[in-house]
Amino acid sequence: MLIRIIPEKCTGCKLCLRPCPYRGVEIIDGLAVLNERCTYCGACVSACKVGAIEVVAQQPVSADLEKYRGVWVVAEHDDGVLKGGSIELLGEGRRLADELQVPLEGVVLGEGVQALAQEMIHFGADKVHLAEHPVLARYRTGPYADIICGLINQKSPEIVLVSATPQGRDLAPRVAARLGAGLTADCTVLEIDQEQRLLVQTRPAFGGDLMATILCPNARPQMATVRPNVMKKPQKDPSRRGQIEAVPVSLDDRGVATKIVEVLRQEEQGEVSLLDAKIVVSGGRGLGKAENFSLIRELAQVLGAAVGASRSTVDAGWIPAYHQVGQTGKTVQPKLYIACGISGAVQHLAGMSASETIVAINKDPHAPIFDVATYGVVGDLFEIVPALTAKLREMLSSA
Repeated sequence: MLIRIIPEKCTGCKLCLRPCPYRGVEIIDGLAVLNERCTYCGACVSACKVGAIEVVAQQPVSADLEKYRGVWVVAEHDDGVLKGGSIELLGEGRRLADELQVPLEGVVLGEGVQALAQEMIHFGADKVHLAEHPVLARYRTGPYADIICGLINQKSPEIVLVSATPQGRDLAPRVAARLGAGLTADCTVLEIDQEQRLLVQTRPAFGGDLMATILCPNARPQMATVRPNVMKKPQKDPSRRGQIEAVPVSLDDRGVATKIVEVLRQEEQGEVSLLDAKIVVSGGRGLGKAENFSLIRELAQVLGAAVGASRSTVDAGWIPAYHQVGQTGKTVQPKLYIACGISGAVQHLAGMSASETIVAINKDPHAPIFDVATYGVVGDLFEIVPALTAKLREMLSSA
């Protein structure tokens, strides 16, 4: 974007100085002035209370797209751990970068996260842009978007990938809107059109009944969010070397519109997270009522598994929404997925069909879930699941 300051309106109040992460604004003779450090990230625009800073126009895409080079992955982390979706994107980004014959670069923001920058290199990045500051300790849309927009304006990558988590779905549209870039959400397949040098982005549409293929030929960077657990994770190579480039930032917490008061975890105490689970046990309409989810929880506890659910059970109020697996829920890719009383609607299959081994338990022999199941058990789940739980408990206790 292109930004200008209107001297007639500026009061020299200095509010625009606080949110700028690059110190690109200064007060000279009582007026705000953009200096050579300005990256046109847009942080100062919303900070001005008198309308003295405005967006003139979106920055036009150069007729010569040759200046845009490189594939970027924006990392997401939690409590010092790189999220699985970001690791998957590093593997996918490495493949795309190799096809385009350009570097793969990572972006990580936080406090005390240099180890994560090194980890990104171990997973395939050639270079990592590292911004550290106490204000960045936990994700907040404003400062994260400001810094990333500034970096993109400075470095001109041609592709930027973000994980389609709640954080990524909040951050990516904000960045794309500021940059005037194209963004495709919830992609499941990414390819390169070598002839046009374009990112071919594929995502489900109309509840998974149609796969849409989207190109962004007239804007850069080409941006996509990718659902976690749809791409294969790369192998970590601790011997791999790369460059970590520190991004100097200057932030003032008073210039951030939001404050984090408390962090609440969705999962109950002791529950395994769906996105990280190696085993998932899911329940569907066949359970009959909310109380019967106790059968699913008992089996999951014995296996050290996460508890999943179909959309119909969530809509019925039997279980919280964060357990939902499927097109409008979470996509999982565990080593073992046990579906109990789930018929296998296409929306649910979209969220779990990539599991390594699928065991389906259903009394309807014609249920669609059996079409994707590795092993199918036709029978009453109220007999089979308790018997399976008891047998596994016995085997594990004697092991």
